[in-house]
Amino acid sequence: MKDVVEANQGKFLDPVWTAKGDRRATVALSKPETLWFNTGTLCNITCANCYIESSPHNDRLVYTTRSEVEDYIQQLDARSWNVREIAFTGGEPFMNPEMVGMAEAGLLAGYDVLILTNAMRPMMRKRIQAGLVDLIERFGKKLTFRVSLDHWSAQIHNAERGTEAFERALEGMRWLRDRGASMAVAGRVEWAESEVQARQSYGRMFEREGFPIDAMNPGQTVLFPEMDESVEVPEITTDCWGILNKHPDSVMCASSRMVVKRKGAERPTVLACTLLPYDEQFEMGETLAEAEGDVSLNHPHCAKFCVLGGASCSA
Repeated sequence: MKDVVEANQGKFLDPVWTAKGDRRATVALSKPETLWFNTGTLCNITCANCYIESSPHNDRLVYTTRSEVEDYIQQLDARSWNVREIAFTGGEPFMNPEMVGMAEAGLLAGYDVLILTNAMRPMMRKRIQAGLVDLIERFGKKLTFRVSLDHWSAQIHNAERGTEAFERALEGMRWLRDRGASMAVAGRVEWAESEVQARQSYGRMFEREGFPIDAMNPGQTVLFPEMDESVEVPEITTDCWGILNKHPDSVMCASSRMVVKRKGAERPTVLACTLLPYDEQFEMGETLAEAEGDVSLNHPHCAKFCVLGGASCSA
């Protein structure tokens, strides 16, 4: 397999033109649905293949605060984006001491709230549990927890996330189940089984555990393609939409933006994509008004994950 240095040499260099001289595809923010917040890159574990390199030591993106979330919610109202969902990712969001408050801010403003979590020890702290019980009781199905289960089997999940990670995640999911929380699962399609087989196996596990999750519903059991920069991928040109029979509206940056706060920065900034937090070309400005511009699909993830893979991080 090609390594990341060898793959895609000469490509994804110019935001306007591909290596072959064709016009690069762009995507407009045509149907805003989700505003994402990265709560910080700190995590309680270090996974083998984390796209954002989260770990107990990575603080390149620092903790966002409730007041910052509320500021962007006010901007949403002013810009009339009409999004339906405020979503939080990390790192592990429950490492952030203001996670419960940030979720409450989104819920009080009338939005659905989605929290991506590994459901492990940070979520299980007593103070966090008390806050979550309150939110679940007050807002019900408006709040969803999407738990990262890379695979339905403990062996493969633990190979990615560490010894006993699978059982600890299930403990958190059982706690959420017993409180009547709305849950979803995020897995991956890296392994050899087909998607149908994977969904059937997740379904058996959900049934065994009594988890109210539909394994056949791609909004409740989200199976992501791999983001491997060592794989050769084609650049997406304006002609590709017709060739692939796809529309720019189907790509994630047509419907979402992500707010991050970089270490040392005075204020957060808005990114075009949840998957590219460190690539400066996808940084659009500090305000939602600045983030309304078109996005040039100038990265291998744009091709492999979004256009060809058809994936989206939103619910």
